Amino acid sequence: MSWEYLGYIASALLVASLTMTDVVKLRWYNMFGCMVFTAYGVAIDAAPVIFTNGLLSLVNIYHIIKIYRQPKVEAPKN
Repeated sequence: MSWEYLGYIASALLVASLTMTDVVKLRWYNMFGCMVFTAYGVAIDAAPVIFTNGLLSLVNIYHIIKIYRQPKVEAPKN
């Protein structure tokens, strides 16, 4: 398998994440894209790619946890 394809898959996930209107979906897609890019960076031995996308994965994980820990707000009943 050419590692280039892994980079294309990661790019597609990141682009897809930015089309999301739901912030939770955006974070999940972006996190998976960053994780795939981190794996791609490892495969091609590119430290800047590994560092940046590994850090962004952690930022996304932090925000996903924060979102799920927020109390749910119910819509007012009429």
